[in-house]
Amino acid sequence: MELLKEYNPYLEYRNEELFLEGVSLRELAKEYGTPLYVYSANYIKDRFNAYREAFPDALICYAVKANFNPHIVKYLAQLGAGADIVSGGELYLALKAGIPAEKIVYAGVGKTEKELTDAINAEILMFNVESRQEIEVLNEIAERLGKKVRIAIRVNPDVDPKTHPYIATGMQKSKFGIDIREAEKEYEYASKFKNIEIVGIHCHIGSQILDISPYREAIEKVVDLYEKLVSKGFDIKYLDIGGGLGIKYKPEDKEPKPVELADLIRPYIEKVKAKLILEPGRSILGNAGILITQVQFTKDKGNKHFIIVDAGMNDLVRPSIYNAYHHIVPAAVYERESVKADIVGPICETGDFLASDREIQKSVRGDYLVVLSVGAYGFAMASHYNMRPRASEIMVENGDIKLIRNRENYEYIIEPSL
Repeated sequence: MELLKEYNPYLEYRNEELFLEGVSLRELAKEYGTPLYVYSANYIKDRFNAYREAFPDALICYAVKANFNPHIVKYLAQLGAGADIVSGGELYLALKAGIPAEKIVYAGVGKTEKELTDAINAEILMFNVESRQEIEVLNEIAERLGKKVRIAIRVNPDVDPKTHPYIATGMQKSKFGIDIREAEKEYEYASKFKNIEIVGIHCHIGSQILDISPYREAIEKVVDLYEKLVSKGFDIKYLDIGGGLGIKYKPEDKEPKPVELADLIRPYIEKVKAKLILEPGRSILGNAGILITQVQFTKDKGNKHFIIVDAGMNDLVRPSIYNAYHHIVPAAVYERESVKADIVGPICETGDFLASDREIQKSVRGDYLVVLSVGAYGFAMASHYNMRPRASEIMVENGDIKLIRNRENYEYIIEPSL
């Protein structure tokens, strides 16, 4: 039970029943139905403030892709966060949520002309450009609009972040950014366009990084590039080092703290005059969120035991596509034996599972299970597969409950088409 505090200090068992911020998760499930996402407001605030304290002079741009619930983005805006966006939809949301345009940075390899135009008109802080063609297109649009566009070039330092290959973004084989060895040439090229203003360097080596040592090599290379560019007369105002700090998923994981990253990179950036930008997402939201699901059936097939729940890969796809581990605990503890089971969902795919061969308290029909570490890339990656409505979302804070997304219904899914 003490292990839960390592995931989220606001998560605890009281008289064998699981509570988050003083709210019974079992009672929430009974009132709002399942599957149900629940987020801890105080955890979000604590994690954002940890970045503020570790990097007091930096701009902390929340990575909206991690969780785009408008209430959460607005909550972070009120705490002073900027936004790291990767789509036109995220730009729209960030602005609607109250994040000032001058605190928005825009990355992504495939920005459309409309997305670029909208962001130029919004006068965001800068574009983290990913290719020479993007520079050319940005200049064309800016010239047509009579504006000048601020850019950083996303450089690829070819550093192994020691994470899942699908979320490693800073290696040479990645689709993101340009090779850092070609960077000076690309900055020289960009400087020839009259509607482009070069203001920064951007680097993001990957996501879910538990061993922060790869940041050392990446920052060393980026600072070396910074010094070369400054010596050539470039006015580099921003050094955007991305996000990527990992969170505790497995019980044995040690979650790195923002201050540890600050201590690691401080020797390399002491002489850098540019303002630092960070783009945390998962490390702020990941362990703020849990997913409550209800047991529908149990089933034995020879030596294999299955716990079949109402949350599936349409609600939480990470286990299916990354073979990702999420710790799962009962919403209420009973005097029952433990079993080794596959915890699976209702989707018609063999790959629809939340856990495989997991040791857990024996379940019966109607029990509630709680999936941890789903605040980031949980609901954000949900789908309507098998025409299943997406779940409700709840925010809890000091015992207060706020519904921040209604559960969808069948009419919601099909209405646009009929």
